[in-house]
Amino acid sequence: MVRLEINGLPVTAEKGETILEAARFLGFPIPTLCHLDGLTPYGACRLCVVEIGEGTKAKLVASCTYPAEEGLVVRTGSSRVVHARKMVIELLLASCPQSKQVQDLASAYGVRWQRFRQEHEECILCGRCIRACKEQMMAGAIGFHGRGEKRALGTPFDKKSDVCRLCGACMYVCPACELRCTYQEPEKAICGGCANLEAPCLEKESFDDRMCFLDPCMACEIRKEVRKE
Repeated sequence: MVRLEINGLPVTAEKGETILEAARFLGFPIPTLCHLDGLTPYGACRLCVVEIGEGTKAKLVASCTYPAEEGLVVRTGSSRVVHARKMVIELLLASCPQSKQVQDLASAYGVRWQRFRQEHEECILCGRCIRACKEQMMAGAIGFHGRGEKRALGTPFDKKSDVCRLCGACMYVCPACELRCTYQEPEKAICGGCANLEAPCLEKESFDDRMCFLDPCMACEIRKEVRKE
């Protein structure tokens, strides 16, 4: 067992666990997109960033790949973390606004617009389909090719794969295949259909680190009940 601190609380974790696994086991919510239980951690989307260390040495790391270490100090909801996650969500919205998972993340974090060039990509390069094909279906029929902006997903040499069994696992785990929002105008890229338009108490700027980690938020639930009455 290793001893560390998460959001001011002394906790223990199994040796070999990641920060994400330790935090989720203890009930601290951390959003993910490229991560999927049962698949090798990839650390591509950076949504799961947390802040480790203190003072000027504090830094952001991907919790899905960073190990829980002895004496580590972790903050999963500081203002710096939330700001970074919102930036990632904006980038995902600019790339793939039709994804249900991306839209749900935007609603959960109160992202109402994105400031980047609007595109409508069919892939966000999260790598979930590649890992599912290789690790779960034991096929390895697809993979990445190219670098930078030319990076893309496909079969070797873009030819029909001899090992693909047409099982559909790649589509099952793909966050971009869960289509919901199909607007083509940049100003309508964020539908907000599932958004809680009332600002939650956690968004107040009176403190740096998040103090409440209830999911759902009890204060929000109480407000809903009061409105019903």
